[in-house]
Amino acid sequence: MHIPYLDIDLPDWAGKLGGVLAFVLLLSLVHRILFAALRRLAGRTATKTDDILIARLDRPSFWLVIVIALAASGPGLDLPRYWETIWQRVLGLLTPGIFGWMLLAGLTAYRDISEVRFDITAADNLRARRRRTRIGILHRIGVFVLILITAMMMLMSIPSVRTIGVTLAASAGVAGLAIGAAAQPALKNLIAGIQMAFTEPIRIDDVVIIDNEWGRIEDIRLTYVVVRIWDDRRLVVPVSKFLENSFQNWTRETSALLGSVFWYLDPAADVARIRVKLEEVVRASPRWDQRFFNCQVTDSKQDGLMEVRGLMTAKDASTAFDLRCEVREAIYAFIRDEMPEALPRTRIMPAPPPSPSPTGLPSAPR
Repeated sequence: MHIPYLDIDLPDWAGKLGGVLAFVLLLSLVHRILFAALRRLAGRTATKTDDILIARLDRPSFWLVIVIALAASGPGLDLPRYWETIWQRVLGLLTPGIFGWMLLAGLTAYRDISEVRFDITAADNLRARRRRTRIGILHRIGVFVLILITAMMMLMSIPSVRTIGVTLAASAGVAGLAIGAAAQPALKNLIAGIQMAFTEPIRIDDVVIIDNEWGRIEDIRLTYVVVRIWDDRRLVVPVSKFLENSFQNWTRETSALLGSVFWYLDPAADVARIRVKLEEVVRASPRWDQRFFNCQVTDSKQDGLMEVRGLMTAKDASTAFDLRCEVREAIYAFIRDEMPEALPRTRIMPAPPPSPSPTGLPSAPR
């Protein structure tokens, strides 16, 4: 190849390589212009869905264009057999990897879009939590399967590895037993995670009590669940435990809860006045959701005290806890200031004096 302006003669492979590079640069420029236009169009829309999709697909699609350009330019290079083999091996590794990356970006974009569409910070977030939980678990399963298939396709493009794979497939019985025995705990939790995606015993942001700890479901992985405890500790629980053992789920069907407060008072307490005070406190509180409240004497204790129970409803578990504390403090302040006779007390009755004997001396004990 002769360059007249520079009066330089280049070998044929240099000219062909320059043509390949020019073709790759041209497709890269087209890709950049196209995605710049798409980002500008997405910025004019009210929804964030298209912005998320474009942001996730930008980089993998760019490298996909590069690989397609290299694959299309390969025959025109007229490489020697040795370099042609290396060229095909490199493309055999890159092509499934880039396609897998592209599919992975699409899965992740779908998960991100679902997080925007289904807001779990709303008051009535049951449907949003259900969808977010299912999509999150299925996304992790899809990522695991996609990475596994992509890695297998990349390795199978190497002839020596392909031969090893055929040999392993022939002895899959013994290998399967050995691998199955070694990976039984992990497979157990993995299958439990898939089962949880469809049975939904828990969802993201559910309020649960497990291992005597109160907390919210913060994250659900394939093999474990992260529970955020009320004091910001994290409890990591195997997925199988939620399917095999019992636990309390306070928000299984709805986030609204019925809270209870107990007072142990003297029987001299005026329950009617306490009931009126409780109604006053509950109705004045912004934490009450205006569904229900009640005050009753529910039990009598052996020490002579009576158990007074107050019930009140709130929109979620955190609000219900704060409302219970508010009502408990208000009633105790009312009893202290206006009804001190209701405070618990112990009554002591003196024993009657002994009766005198006919002789004037105290009678002997019998």
